[in-house]
Amino acid sequence: MISFARGAPAPECIPVAELADCAGAAIERDGVAALSYGPVGGYGPLREWLAERHGVEAGRVLVTNGGLQGLAFVAEALLARGGRRVLVEGPTYDRTLTILARLGAEVQTVPMDEEGLEVDALEAALGAGPPPAFLYTIPTFQNPSGRTLGAERRGRLAALARERGLTVVEDDPYGVVRFEGEPLPTLHELADGEGVVYASSFSKTVAPGLRVGYFVLTPDLVAPAEAVAVSAYITPVLLGQATVWELIRRGGFEPNLERVRDLLRSRRDAMLAALERASPDGSSWSRPEGGYFLWVELGVDSSELLDRAIAAGVAFVRGSDFFPGGRGGRTAARLAYSYPSPAEIGEGVARLADLIGRGRGRP
Repeated sequence: MISFARGAPAPECIPVAELADCAGAAIERDGVAALSYGPVGGYGPLREWLAERHGVEAGRVLVTNGGLQGLAFVAEALLARGGRRVLVEGPTYDRTLTILARLGAEVQTVPMDEEGLEVDALEAALGAGPPPAFLYTIPTFQNPSGRTLGAERRGRLAALARERGLTVVEDDPYGVVRFEGEPLPTLHELADGEGVVYASSFSKTVAPGLRVGYFVLTPDLVAPAEAVAVSAYITPVLLGQATVWELIRRGGFEPNLERVRDLLRSRRDAMLAALERASPDGSSWSRPEGGYFLWVELGVDSSELLDRAIAAGVAFVRGSDFFPGGRGGRTAARLAYSYPSPAEIGEGVARLADLIGRGRGRP
């Protein structure tokens, strides 16, 4: 099976030997703190480093067991304020939709184009219903589309959110995994940290199994989010956080990030080349400058194609999974290039192209 379904780093992206050494060093140096109950906000040295990196006081940083669990905490705290309406990009991360459905949110999509979230459509949505509890957005190398919100739209979105009092949850686990082009300011930076909750993770840059995500909270959200977190687990897994901190402390984070970028760049290039070479007429796809995913418009029903693709040894995620209730993306698919080798990517795309051609009636 060649899987384009999961946004997981390839095994060679994970610095196993170095992390083993970091974990041992973390226990030897600070084992009591790393192996005990601790502050719900996370391991102190890592929390302070993140605060300095994002220009806030350490008390605003919440380090969690992965970004997804932290997102559940933040969403619960924001929805508890009374509003149930949540705005998201269409398409958006399927796991976020699952969390919001479980919390009873009323999810409304705002359309995207190749330049990301359509800010005019967002402004119209804000005026067409009750004030939303928040906007959830992945502006850089978006999951699932791979698209990036342009600089002009970022400025407009930040200004609109400030004007309307809109809380924005900016999910940014992929932003530093950039292969080309110039980095753009985050919404959190453009808003000077006001009204924007910034989220990221070390899952895509160090190792997903360490389960280290983090949030830079707005001041008014610190106590509610921490209350939800402490009721869920008392304290997060501090050993994983201490291991990440040891990697950072000894200067290993940036070199590892460069290595991850190189490994993923070759896979992104292999997928783009395979699509150019093999895809039938009428297909189109995003061309991400970083991250883990691209979005393909197939021209055939992706649910029907998925059944045939799995039988042929290829997996992907159908586009409808990234819309509330499956209302959208019927002929689209998310392809993750992060895990398979370049050779496997070429073979997998060729199999899909053959199946798409048959779905259009070609032999």
